[in-house]
Amino acid sequence: MQEDILLKSRFQDLAGNAYEHNQYTFTGFLNAMEISTFMACTKDFSYVPYTLYGGYEGSERQVVRFGSEEMLGYEMPFPICCILIEPLIKKFADEFSHRDFLGALMNLGIERSMIGDIVVSNQSGYVFCLEKMAPFIMEQVDKVKHTHMKCSQVEELPKEIFHTFEELSVIVASERIDAVLSKVLKMSRSQSLNLFQEKKIFVNARLCENNNVIVKAGDIISVRGFGKLVYEGLRYQTKKDKLCVQLKRYL
Repeated sequence: MQEDILLKSRFQDLAGNAYEHNQYTFTGFLNAMEISTFMACTKDFSYVPYTLYGGYEGSERQVVRFGSEEMLGYEMPFPICCILIEPLIKKFADEFSHRDFLGALMNLGIERSMIGDIVVSNQSGYVFCLEKMAPFIMEQVDKVKHTHMKCSQVEELPKEIFHTFEELSVIVASERIDAVLSKVLKMSRSQSLNLFQEKKIFVNARLCENNNVIVKAGDIISVRGFGKLVYEGLRYQTKKDKLCVQLKRYL
């Protein structure tokens, strides 16, 4: 696809600039499909170290940084800020979803690549964005839905909403990814197959279109529209030769 060609060319340009000019270069925030495209072409710029980060561990949308302290002789943090958007008066505030906060930001004409994850908690939204967008967001966002809001910059997500997981144990016939997902997502094998056909499954940041893949302990499985899972592996085998496997679901 033309979009993939342009994206790969952009990665190569940023990697080349980092190497030739001895300076860090950064992408904007990449979505799951763009990260998968990046991971598939890393051999094209293997001469430059890179790191992915989205502002907190486990983030969906991430920025690629080309360069490292070993290569350049100095360290440079990712240009990512976290903006807290919260009601002026919570007592009279609406209930909000991720879409509500994203809509308020997109209505300002902000490009999607400027915005990372949006974590919604307790009627507030924690918005990860590129540093250069932070002043604009803090100045312009004063309402979400019908509620008047205030913005402030915070260092990180509060501990109570950071790294929260649901522990899951399911019985499956095998460790094939379609078998695991159909159980976890409570859908039929044919329904889970549709997710692969619609390119909604990512394993360790790479697009997975093969429903026969065997998942391994430590694999991170992202399903667009359903969230993210960490596969922790086999717990035990039942008397009927079924497998009990353990997972963690990001909340």
